[in-house]
Amino acid sequence: MQVLRYLVVIKRTMKRILLFACILVVAAFSSCAQQQASQQKFAVTKTDDEWKKMLTPEQFTVARKAGTERAFSGKYWDNHEKGTYYCVCCGVPLFSSETKFESGTGWPSFYAPLNKKYVGEREDDSYGMERTEVYCTNCGAHLGHVFNDGPAPTGLRYCMNSASLNFKKG
Repeated sequence: MQVLRYLVVIKRTMKRILLFACILVVAAFSSCAQQQASQQKFAVTKTDDEWKKMLTPEQFTVARKAGTERAFSGKYWDNHEKGTYYCVCCGVPLFSSETKFESGTGWPSFYAPLNKKYVGEREDDSYGMERTEVYCTNCGAHLGHVFNDGPAPTGLRYCMNSASLNFKKG
């Protein structure tokens, strides 16, 4: 009976060690991706303190630290006005309302960027998922992700965070 209890304790301990090891691996990969992104050179660069002075806490977390706002919580997911969406950090034009569509995801979605010059893509394997991150090529701001399940003519869905965008009518 004692041996059986001992084996149960060993099994629990091994599970905990395995779980901890998995968490460490995921954290290491996330850290590597963020480090790789921070090593890129951008036309607009600022320190974290400078970004914090010009952005709200949510904008800083999403745009500068690759966070994600909750679905259906951003100010542009249900915006139907005509105009242009700009980078919240540096102000370059990123998306037009002409390519915005209802994706049902709770984030503003577009089937194409306004100008690919300012919208970059890179692999994102954070949180154990394989995705394609979308970022501003002018300042490095995290914008969201792009997926291959969008409408014609591109078949793409640029799923953006409202916190990374500013909208201007017109």
